[in-house]
Amino acid sequence: MSKTKLLNKTTRSFLLYAIIILMASAPVFYYICQWLYIYETDEVLLFHKGAFEQNDNNLSQADIANWNKYNRNVEIVGDKGIIRDSIFGTMEFDPVSKEMEPYRVLWGPVTINGQRYTYIEKNNLVVMEGMVVSIAAMFLIIIAILLAGIIYISRASASKIWQPFYDTLRKIQDFEIDKNRQPQFAPTDIDEFDSLNKSIEKLVEKNTAIYKSQREFVENAAHELQTPLALFQTKVDTLAQYEGLSREQSELIDLLNDDISRLNRLNKNLLLLSKIDNDTYLDKQLVIINDSIEKHLDFFKEQGAPKNISFELDTSIILKINTNPALSEILINNLFLNAIRHNIQDGKIIIRTATNKLFFSNTGTATALNTDKLFNRFSKTDPSAQGNGLGLAIIKKIVELNGWEIDYSFTQNMHNFTVRFP
Repeated sequence: MSKTKLLNKTTRSFLLYAIIILMASAPVFYYICQWLYIYETDEVLLFHKGAFEQNDNNLSQADIANWNKYNRNVEIVGDKGIIRDSIFGTMEFDPVSKEMEPYRVLWGPVTINGQRYTYIEKNNLVVMEGMVVSIAAMFLIIIAILLAGIIYISRASASKIWQPFYDTLRKIQDFEIDKNRQPQFAPTDIDEFDSLNKSIEKLVEKNTAIYKSQREFVENAAHELQTPLALFQTKVDTLAQYEGLSREQSELIDLLNDDISRLNRLNKNLLLLSKIDNDTYLDKQLVIINDSIEKHLDFFKEQGAPKNISFELDTSIILKINTNPALSEILINNLFLNAIRHNIQDGKIIIRTATNKLFFSNTGTATALNTDKLFNRFSKTDPSAQGNGLGLAIIKKIVELNGWEIDYSFTQNMHNFTVRFP
């Protein structure tokens, strides 16, 4: 669904309403002006007839003939049987313009020297049409200027009024709960925006406190677990050295060793996430990713040997980045481990460097992974997998800390992870 800015949406609605009103009012205004002009024309025709009846009752036949000869729009003719004034519109040929033009015509009875006649007067409406069109055009221009001014003023004023809202929106978008920087909202005299800012401040404070409490708990728990885990490992190792252990007892001790190893990895990963959250890895220097890959390649080939995983490398492009060396090592190691643990028997891993990009592709499940939870902590696509669900979460955290990007895609039965460096 396409998104629309608030100001554009309100302005668009106002503009649409204004255009509808303008389009509807323009013809109404035209016909009202036309009706008023015709009404005034009829009044003038009746006025002229009344003036004629008052002043010209003693005309002779010769006077009437001269009148008809020299008056172009008024004619006195014999009685046509008209008993009352009648006004109507008609189209007649105009000898001056030599074309058909609209007229208003008055037929009315008059008495001259005691004899009845019919008074005929006509008035050309061409001037009226031109005047009405001019008035209508002027009306449209004035309304258009008025609407443009209103839209501009309303948009400018709305932009100023909504400025605190957009300021709040920008600060919320830039806010990161793990950076320990509370958003500072600009003061506003608009009650609704002030209430919004106060509500957001309370929400941020509450969630920040919860986040800090959870982070401290994880960090403290991980630290406290180190000693008992070390003691547990020592005692299990001591127990494994006892003579006379049965086969079942030896297998049980091996299982305990596996569980302790998983607990140790989980504890180390939690400590690592805690250190990253606390900005422990601030020192940066130039790191060549190609060297890190080649340095650990033999070790991870051994890790992939039980599954007979083949490795394909294309690291001809030297990839240099500015980051903390320890974090770059962790990034490469976790990408390797993720590709190995979630691979299949006789699978393969493809590693490729490009300009500001690092690609890790591996065979695995025949369907794409759920990207909504892929980088979440303790998220595992296969519950039986050896990992603890923190590998991709750590990768995501390192990427975010350095301002990089990581994408996942599934093409040609290969799971592809792409790290993009600025």
